[in-house]
Amino acid sequence: MGPTASGKTALGIEAAKALNGEIISVDSALVYRGMDIGTAKPDMQERDGVPHHLIDILEPTEAFSAGQFREMALGLIDDIASRGKVPVFVGGTMLYFHVLLNGMATFPDADEKTRQEINQQAQTEGWQAVHDRLNEVDPTAAARIHPNDTQRIQRALEVYLVSNRSQTSWLSEQSQQPLLFQPCKFVIAPSDRAKLHEKIALRFDLMLENGFIDEVQALFNRGDLDASMPAVRAVGYRQAWSCLQGEYDQVMLREKAIVATRRLAKRQFTWLRQQTDTVWLETGGESALDQLIKKYGNLNNKAFK
Repeated sequence: MGPTASGKTALGIEAAKALNGEIISVDSALVYRGMDIGTAKPDMQERDGVPHHLIDILEPTEAFSAGQFREMALGLIDDIASRGKVPVFVGGTMLYFHVLLNGMATFPDADEKTRQEINQQAQTEGWQAVHDRLNEVDPTAAARIHPNDTQRIQRALEVYLVSNRSQTSWLSEQSQQPLLFQPCKFVIAPSDRAKLHEKIALRFDLMLENGFIDEVQALFNRGDLDASMPAVRAVGYRQAWSCLQGEYDQVMLREKAIVATRRLAKRQFTWLRQQTDTVWLETGGESALDQLIKKYGNLNNKAFK
C-alpha cells in the first residue's frame, strides 16, 4: 500500500518475483481499458513476466464498486494460492483495501428517486451545497469524503435520506467478517512529504510528455463518456476533461492536476496512518525489498490458513 507516486508498482513487482507471487491490482482506475498514461499503468515490459490481475477488465463506461472488487479479489486469492503462489496486493485505492481486510458494511439499497433529488440539488446549488447538507446529518462522513467526490457524497446522503440513519451509523454496526487469510501489510512512502510532492509533479510532467492529453482526447471523442462517470472523475482525467471542454488551458490543467494529486496523497496518508501491524518502508530505500521478504519469511511462509 502507499500514496500515489511512492513506488508501489516497482516494489510490488520485485516482491512478487522474489516470493513467487502474482499481483492483484488495488486501483479503481487501472481496471479501465484505454486509461494507461494517466494511471501510470505498468506496461508488459514493466510487469517483467509477473501476472497481473484486475487491470484492463472494464470499459470506461462501466462502474466498478468496492463490493465487486472484494468478491473478485477473494476469488483470486483462492485461485493463486491453490497454485502454490502468493497473492501480492499492490495499489492505492484505500477503500478497496478496507473492504478486503474488514468486509463490507450492509447499506440500504439504492433509490433512484432519492438520487435524482440529490442530483437536482447539485445542478441548482452545486455539489458544495450537497456536501454541506451531508455535513448537517453525518459530519463524520462529510469529513471523510472530499467535496469533489460527488459519487460518495451522493451515496452517503442517499443512505441517510432513505433510512433516516447516517452512513456512519451503518458502518459502526459493520460486523467483522473473519479473514480467510493472514495479511502481511506493508506501506511504501517517503518520510519527507516534500519529496513526494516533487515526485508527483515530475510524474505528471512525464505523463504530459508521453501523450496524456491525446489519451484523454481519445476518451473525449468516444461520445459515450461524460464528466459524471467514475472513470472520468479519476484524478488527472477529471482536470484534463475540463481542459478539453474549454474551462481552462493546459497550464492551468497541469496546476490543477498536481494539486488534486497532492490532495489524494494526503487522504491516502490519513488512512494509512490508521493501519496497525503494518511495516513502513522508505521510498527509494535500498533495503525495502529485503525488509519485505524478511517480514514475510517471519510468517514461516504460512500466509494462508
